Amino acid sequence: MYSGLNLIKFEVSSLVFIVSADNQAHSIKTISSFYGISANKLRRYYRNKLSGFQEWAHRENAQEGLIFPQNIGSSLSIDETSLSHGELYTVVTNKEAHGKKGTIVAILKGTKSDSIISVLQQIPLRLRNKVQEITLDLAGNMGIIAKTCFANAVQVIDRFHVQQLATQALQEIRIKHRWQAIEEENKAIEDAKKRKETYTSEILSNGDTIKQMLARSRYLLYKSEHKWTIEQKQRGSLLFERYTDIQKAYKLCQELSWIFNTTVDKIYAFTRLAKWAEKVDQAGFKSFNTVSRTIDTHHKKILNYFDNRSTNASAESFNAKIT
Repeated sequence: MYSGLNLIKFEVSSLVFIVSADNQAHSIKTISSFYGISANKLRRYYRNKLSGFQEWAHRENAQEGLIFPQNIGSSLSIDETSLSHGELYTVVTNKEAHGKKGTIVAILKGTKSDSIISVLQQIPLRLRNKVQEITLDLAGNMGIIAKTCFANAVQVIDRFHVQQLATQALQEIRIKHRWQAIEEENKAIEDAKKRKETYTSEILSNGDTIKQMLARSRYLLYKSEHKWTIEQKQRGSLLFERYTDIQKAYKLCQELSWIFNTTVDKIYAFTRLAKWAEKVDQAGFKSFNTVSRTIDTHHKKILNYFDNRSTNASAESFNAKIT
């Protein structure tokens, strides 16, 4: 038995279960494994008998979504998350609650703007007008929802979604080279067979093959050079020496991150982003040009970040708790 715990017991189909009744949290999986009981059976019993779910006032419409007008604050986040069976839900949270009680303003099934708006507009207008700022991603539907339901709020596009686009563009270049390396090796192996020779892969100074270097470089490209381990420094040096386009794209990503990290004035940010766009144009990377055009299209909402440095990080963190 659990030592020092205050325990209660209940019966399911003539089986006796012991569950902690103190303030310590023990997962159903942990308790079921300790007593050799089916976790699913214990979970169903908790839901149907102990949790009060059957008597819950919102039970019938909970699957479609819930709103909590009393939780509205001056600074909100809106984001989408995937809950059970991959279904998408739109979640509106109050930043001032810091992920604790009172965080959820709304959790609504789907992401279609019309259906989300119709539910959010059930919240009294006087409460919605209190919202001064709302952070969101680059999705157009989220912008429509924010504009319609929280008309007084300044919209701030999350900087990390912008940086994520640049990182994806960088990884696209790395992946392209990896596929080329795989194809070149396959051809070399076939040619060696025709000559009745044994093919031997080129081994780099750090022990990687070309394919391995390109595959193993994935994670170091997400990090700043000063955060690289000794092994990552060796691999990064070899990677950049052989693939100068990856090095150039990496520098573009790092400069974009530097702009967001160090710039404190919106005007300076606008100038720096414009200069960054010029470098992207000169580099000639198609994927980075797409990132640059995206920033240009949404530049007003992106630049709003530099007013209060607000992001959707709290929303992403909270969504991770409920998925």
